[in-house]
Amino acid sequence: MKGVLKFIVVLSASLAMTMSMAQAQSPPPPAASGGLGRIAYIDVQRVLARSAAGVAAREQLEREKATMQKQMDGKRIELEKLREEMEKKGALLTADARRDRQEQFERKRRDAARLADDFQKELEKKESLLLQKVLQDVSGIIERVGKERNYYMIVEKRGAGVVYAAPDADLTDEVIRAFDQQAPKGPAPAAPATGPAKKP
Repeated sequence: MKGVLKFIVVLSASLAMTMSMAQAQSPPPPAASGGLGRIAYIDVQRVLARSAAGVAAREQLEREKATMQKQMDGKRIELEKLREEMEKKGALLTADARRDRQEQFERKRRDAARLADDFQKELEKKESLLLQKVLQDVSGIIERVGKERNYYMIVEKRGAGVVYAAPDADLTDEVIRAFDQQAPKGPAPAAPATGPAKKP
């Protein structure tokens, strides 16, 4: 999840910049009644955790992860069987046969380690793409809500380093509701399955 947090921080900064540019291009809205009507905040992590699209993205990632884990479990079982066989029959084998078995074991162990590394990179890439799409869609919702509610500025709670925020200024749930209403009905299309690149 460390990659997700880093990704959220980067996208939060990008989101804040996009919002600032949109605010600069449009004339300032009329002053809202009360002091909280001019600046608000959202919690992007909460949007990702609670919105329908964010939940669907996480579920898709979990399915991908489970498939990869199943393959890695198969590799692990295969290695354990080879190791047990070497321990049981090692004394009965010739030196050349023992060496061949050891080399075979090491080769399979390296292949499994490379596969695990490939899976990790593939999962991080898919995670980044799915979350990026969700956050891009959310940025349009935030801009719309900001204009409708006449806010001068909307900041991301964590990325902006907000040290105090009144609950009345929190637009997160409103953004989640608007985001869920905009989302197309029915299951989201699954990402194309791509296996890890084979290495020689």
